[in-house]
Amino acid sequence: MTGSAKATVLIDNERVIVTEYRFQPGQNTGWHRHAHDYVIVPMADGKLKIVTGEGENFAEMTKGAPYFRREGVEHDVISANEGEYAFIEIELK
Repeated sequence: MTGSAKATVLIDNERVIVTEYRFQPGQNTGWHRHAHDYVIVPMADGKLKIVTGEGENFAEMTKGAPYFRREGVEHDVISANEGEYAFIEIELK
C-alpha cells in the first residue's frame, strides 16, 4: 500500500498481522487487496469512504464495534472525517 494514512504494524507473527491506521482528513490507505481474512476495530466513531472497482460508498464506523471481511477484498479506504481518525486492522494468516 502506498497511501497517505500512517500505518503502524503492532504485531506480525505466524498467525496474525495487527496494524493501526491513523488518518488525517482525506488521507487514504492506498489501493490494496486483502490476502487474508481480517477484522477492523474502529478506535472512534467516524465515517470512511470505501472505493472499489464497482464504485464508492460510505461506511459509518462505531467506536469499538468490530466487523469481519473475507480475503480478496480490493479497495482504497479514505477518511471522510473532519479530524484525525484511527482503526485497528487484524489480519488472520
